[in-house]
Amino acid sequence: MPAVSKGDGMRGLAVFISDIRNCKSKEAEIKRINKELANIRSKFKGDKALDGYSKKKYVCKLLFIFLLGHDIDFGHMEAVNLLSSNRYTEKQIGYLFISVLVNSNSELIRLINNAIKNDLASRNPTFMGLALHCIANVGSREMAEAFAGEIPKILVAGDTMDSVKQSAALCLLRLYRTSPDLVPMGDWTSRVVHLLNDQHLGVVTAATSLITTLAQKNPEEFKTSVSLAVSRLSRIVTSASTDLQDYTYYFVPAPWLSVKLLRLLQCYPPPDPAVRGRLTECLETILNKAQEPPKSKKVQHSNAKNAVLFEAISLIIHHDSEPNLLVRACNQLGQFLQHRETNLRYLALESMCTLASSEFSHEAVKTHIETVINALKTERDVSVRQRAVDLLYAMCDRSNAQQIVAEMLNYLETADYSIREEIVLKVAILAEKYAVDYTWYVDTILNLIRIAGDYVSEEVWYRVIQIVINRDDVQGYAAKTVFEALQAPACHENLVKVGGYILGEFGNLIAGDPRSSPLIQFNLLHSKFHLCSVPTRALLLSTYIKFVNLFPEIKTTIQDVLRSDSQLKNADVELQQRAVEYLRLSTIASTDILATVLEEMPPFPERESSILAKLKKKKGPGTVTDLEEIKKERSSDMNGSAEPASVNASAVSTPSPSADLLGLGAAPLTNSAPPPASSGSLLVDVFSDSASAVAPLAPGSDDNFARFVCKNNGVLFENQLLQIGLKSEFRQNLGRMFIFYGNKTSTQFLNFTPTVICSDDLQSNILKCNSICLFFGFCALCSTKVQ
Repeated sequence: MPAVSKGDGMRGLAVFISDIRNCKSKEAEIKRINKELANIRSKFKGDKALDGYSKKKYVCKLLFIFLLGHDIDFGHMEAVNLLSSNRYTEKQIGYLFISVLVNSNSELIRLINNAIKNDLASRNPTFMGLALHCIANVGSREMAEAFAGEIPKILVAGDTMDSVKQSAALCLLRLYRTSPDLVPMGDWTSRVVHLLNDQHLGVVTAATSLITTLAQKNPEEFKTSVSLAVSRLSRIVTSASTDLQDYTYYFVPAPWLSVKLLRLLQCYPPPDPAVRGRLTECLETILNKAQEPPKSKKVQHSNAKNAVLFEAISLIIHHDSEPNLLVRACNQLGQFLQHRETNLRYLALESMCTLASSEFSHEAVKTHIETVINALKTERDVSVRQRAVDLLYAMCDRSNAQQIVAEMLNYLETADYSIREEIVLKVAILAEKYAVDYTWYVDTILNLIRIAGDYVSEEVWYRVIQIVINRDDVQGYAAKTVFEALQAPACHENLVKVGGYILGEFGNLIAGDPRSSPLIQFNLLHSKFHLCSVPTRALLLSTYIKFVNLFPEIKTTIQDVLRSDSQLKNADVELQQRAVEYLRLSTIASTDILATVLEEMPPFPERESSILAKLKKKKGPGTVTDLEEIKKERSSDMNGSAEPASVNASAVSTPSPSADLLGLGAAPLTNSAPPPASSGSLLVDVFSDSASAVAPLAPGSDDNFARFVCKNNGVLFENQLLQIGLKSEFRQNLGRMFIFYGNKTSTQFLNFTPTVICSDDLQSNILKCNSICLFFGFCALCSTKVQ
């Protein structure tokens, strides 16, 4: 039997626990527990009143039985009665029982609340601490309603002891997280901020956790905490480990408080210059300490040191305003990419994904491409390999796109099944976005289908067909390439779909070669027909009727296939209907009617890539997928179909005014710098440097522009970020035009400046005041409110 102290020990409890441990079977344990429950029930129901010690002992036994996994349906009132005791041990057991067993909807909550109010009003720090712990542990809405207004008063009261302040801050944090609507903002908010200057670091740590959570919902209420947080952080960073002995963890001064302060600062933009200078010194000191030799070989030392470092890097990335710090942070993370600790490699890759979206550190991240590729090949942990894929995707631009796509394709052959679909989407997006030569894009997508056809979603092969149809210069190459790919003995069904669609539209472009004559094309596709699913067979039937129009010489062969019983009497109604209708069409329709009905598909309207939309949905908000829109690659193809341009110095230095989005042939501005891009703006790529002196007509804008021949109002240009609308009215020889810009994103436009460019002879005849009106309610030219 374990030793029992003479003071607080409960001999009966110790004996009971010993008996339970000595039970040889589950049945013996249940028998002993049932015997004890019957004894406790008889004691509680007996005529003789129990003293505090006995209540405490029996309540402890009930608590132990509950922790063993057995249900307890009595004893709650006895536990509530213990709360009124003046003995610490009895009150402690009562609060412990209530915290563990009492449901938030219990009928006893009102009695419990009364006992808690008495303890909070007692000003006894021990009893107040127990009461606050119970409130935080239960955290019900009823308790929030009862104590949300009282706890802030305890927190900011001048005579409250430090230990009670810590408990009050954490208790209020718990109530705010469960019932934020019940925690009132008031005068105490300005006073709680000053707890960051408290001499007791435990109070500061608890207060920082509370302020960080409150500031995320009410930033204006707590903006004065920024300067205080920087001041406190500066004192911690510059202090020696001996100065904060009680809060030094393996030679790292107050690491938990440092991390919390850095997280608090991430709730706000960069501070004023005076405070920013001090904050920059703190961050530089943290980066410098990371380079120093470790003061201990213990893993706890490195963990605490790296925790502060990574949080500091997160703050540097959040502010995104100090190029020197961003580059230093990138270099520091680069050292971790080959660290023996898997967690450090993972965190380094994850942080560098965010750094890659900054214009200041993008080039520094690219210098580590070989290390990241090596990690992709050799890393054992699948989660680290996934972060390596994310980083390669984030650091990709026109200069390294082909290398990164090639490495991703090589890795895809051996990649874990759980991440293959995501890699396929990323390869498809990169190949489309950075395709300087669209023949390379076609080769990449076909190779992608060959390697991981099961993971190529419909969005991927839909997109390659859209691009091929919209680009005349790649149609012949695409037809030739898919024809050669289909000659493989085993083809994935997605490749058959792509081949059927492209050959049905552009098979005539390669029909002059005897090796790809019309009959050979048809036989090649039909050899795959019986191995495909119903939707693919339906597509191939449509290809066959297209061949009737393209190649009249094989019309009879195709009609024989359509006339066969396997088609006309097919069990699938869709295939049967297509076969019947296509056969009838090819039989009775004249050549001119066939040419009209089966003419080549028109270009697809431009819109946001469905592949990118699917990747965003798969990864969720706040990931590198969202951040890739603001990368500093200036000549990105926004819609995936504009003419890819080679990168050269003269082209990059030529600004493209926003009016050229409409492609109206206006002359570009010269010798003017491009508008500055905010780090958080999603319009960087829209208003970016163009690779050509005169921007081409925006895809789809020619059709929109033609509509205004017959009407005065409508949409002139639209993509996934921006909508440009036009309203006009005319009276005799006078006219007035309004251009409206609509923000289609959830991010506020910053540094938005529309520009109107007119020919010289038209310039003198236009009054431009109030001619460009922003959707946001003011005139960009005269700075007046727009009604």
